[in-house]
Amino acid sequence: MRQPLLVVAALTVASLCALCLGTPYVPPHRLAGALLDGDATLAGIVVGELRVPRLVLALIAGACLGAAGLVLQEALRNPLAVPEMLGVSSGAALGVAAPLVLALSLPAAVQPLLALAGAALGGGLTLLAAGLGRSPAAVLLTGAAVAAALQAALLVLMVMADQLDLQLIYRYLLGSLSARTWDDVSGLWPWLLVAVPALVLCAPILSVLRLGDEDAEALGVRAQRARLAALAIAVLLIAPVTAVCGPVAWVGFLAPHLARWFNPAAGAVRWLPWSAAWGAVVVMVADVPARLALAPVETPAGAWTALLGVPAGVALMRSGRRRRAAGPALSAAVPAQPDAHRTTGTENVR
Repeated sequence: MRQPLLVVAALTVASLCALCLGTPYVPPHRLAGALLDGDATLAGIVVGELRVPRLVLALIAGACLGAAGLVLQEALRNPLAVPEMLGVSSGAALGVAAPLVLALSLPAAVQPLLALAGAALGGGLTLLAAGLGRSPAAVLLTGAAVAAALQAALLVLMVMADQLDLQLIYRYLLGSLSARTWDDVSGLWPWLLVAVPALVLCAPILSVLRLGDEDAEALGVRAQRARLAALAIAVLLIAPVTAVCGPVAWVGFLAPHLARWFNPAAGAVRWLPWSAAWGAVVVMVADVPARLALAPVETPAGAWTALLGVPAGVALMRSGRRRRAAGPALSAAVPAQPDAHRTTGTENVR
């Protein structure tokens, strides 16, 4: 019961901080009145049109990134297989940033498609170069190389950009929820309607892929096709969020490890909803100091998720390994008890 209580408590505290703190300050007991007032008061405008959509967007973005991180880690059997290390996030960011620098006038509805194409390009290159994920270590190394190449392309774009575009790209590349409205939130729903059912259908297959390609094939699962399908689902989750918020870093690394740490004996089916829940918690909690720590200047939320998420994720991963290693050791330390119903060899001699 610890995990549900912690998730609910963290979401509640983060929500109250996000809605109440700032300028103007709105006490918790006046939140309902501010929302009902709507455009009648300054507090109603700030809470209803700025803080609430930002909170909802943080919740959705974190859940998508946390679920995508677990899908990638389970499909590739690698706890370090996160969007940032596979070229997925960098490819999505490149797809959105390129039209901005090249002064291409495109409607906002096209941005998720560009992010989707860039994320698919980065992830596809990684899997193809690594032999479709047959070796988890090869996938990680290849993904790091692809991500570095895509980030180099982003740096070239930043050199070409003028000062105004450079500031926009810099803030976008760090991942920010600043100045997001209900229009940004509503743009995510069509993608979620496709990604969430596919995610639910994919979860049982992830448990089979965890066994290895040979065992998965023996159980009737075509490992390569299943891995490509898992990558496609992860791209569907990551690309729209990246198009709106930018690459909010390392949420897909920390959230799955939190889910595993609280329930190490479970499988992908049970880890998946908790990974999404912890992803929402991570982004919502990180957005509070991003908005308030250096007020009135806002810092990108992605900077806080990277600053806190990487050391916390590494600590959880090492702690989980020690707990798994301690299990067999404790079992070996307990002497085997004789079976009262088992007869000895001398008793069987007639």
